[in-house]
Amino acid sequence: MDPGGIDIFASDLNSFRDALTAENRTLKRALTDPRIVSGIGNAYSDEILHAAQLSPITLTRKLEPHEWQRLFAATRDTLELWTTRLRAEAEADFPEKVTAFRKDMAVHGRYNEPCPRCGEKIQRIRYADNETNYCAPCQTGGKVLADRSLSRLLRSDWPRTLDELEALKRR
Repeated sequence: MDPGGIDIFASDLNSFRDALTAENRTLKRALTDPRIVSGIGNAYSDEILHAAQLSPITLTRKLEPHEWQRLFAATRDTLELWTTRLRAEAEADFPEKVTAFRKDMAVHGRYNEPCPRCGEKIQRIRYADNETNYCAPCQTGGKVLADRSLSRLLRSDWPRTLDELEALKRR
């Protein structure tokens, strides 16, 4: 069953950009769609976007040429890194528990833990059965992204920055 997504290692920057901009979607959604790019999924998309220092909610048609280059390189580098790590782990001993949460990941599954790049706490957005993990200073210019259910509840009280979020927690 091949849903038709491109193979990142068999594509070049232009075909990667063409695939992701066929529809104007958020980067997170485009990267996790197997009809667009094969083999990424939720966990690795968080890692790729952190490595590329791009917001998960940036629309694909809004990226600048230098951002496309960073995203393409980060996608290849991240998938190569994790493929190598997982193969080495499986050679030593077949994994007992298969999970997308890995202690060595930079952001995925590390909500409220420090970012390995800047030290700020990792944030998350929850939606349906998924979540997106990101570092606000590294990926969104310090902006806290709105979590649909929580931001609807808080409305105008939703914190826009990490400082506002920390102030709310101290209350």
